[in-house]
Amino acid sequence: MSPKPTQASDRQTDKSVSIYCFMDIVAKEAEEYAADHTTPMSALLEEVELFTLTRTPYPSMLTGRVEGRFLQLAVQLSSAQHIVEIGTFTGYSALAMAEALPQDGEILTIEHNPHYAKIAQDFFDRSSSGFKITLRSGEALEILKTLPDAKTDLVFIDADKQNYSAYYRESMRILRNGGLILADNALWYGRVFDPKDDESRAMADFNELVKADDRAEKLFLTIRDGIYLIRKRVGVE
Repeated sequence: MSPKPTQASDRQTDKSVSIYCFMDIVAKEAEEYAADHTTPMSALLEEVELFTLTRTPYPSMLTGRVEGRFLQLAVQLSSAQHIVEIGTFTGYSALAMAEALPQDGEILTIEHNPHYAKIAQDFFDRSSSGFKITLRSGEALEILKTLPDAKTDLVFIDADKQNYSAYYRESMRILRNGGLILADNALWYGRVFDPKDDESRAMADFNELVKADDRAEKLFLTIRDGIYLIRKRVGVE
């Protein structure tokens, strides 16, 4: 999630036209081209996107088509069955991953804001894949601490930035060997290059923490606002 306000009036509102979510860090033309050459998402996900862009105060927190399809491919290519998502927002990313899971797959998604949790749950209830999703409201760190060691296949971190390092440590604990962590907003609008505020410094510190962690193989991707793709090495205790 990227809490940078963007006016909904600046967005497309015609459902017959593809809707994209752009980040300032990548040229708009490149984002448009990438979205145009990416498989469209389901009708319900397009509805979630339209709702988020036009009816929430922070539409740039939306995952969007390119990153949504990336999440789906990560789920499918890794054969993930047990997923933990930290930060639900309006439910786009959880629904995208649920659509890619096998019938017996499951997602635990955690949302601190009860307003967004209700919006997301309403969309989950309308989805044929919604039964795979369990939404818990509350403090993510406290909920993560209740989860067992090494039983999760994939973690998607997309929540408050100042806790990213703490989320990462708990994610490595609950992740099985060979499992994946995907951390969104790793570029933080380019502010990690010269961090001057608490959130920017937190994201820069998180990136350095991951870089130095020899338990993980990592790839820093410049998709949208940056995704840090992290694989827990096999044989890590």
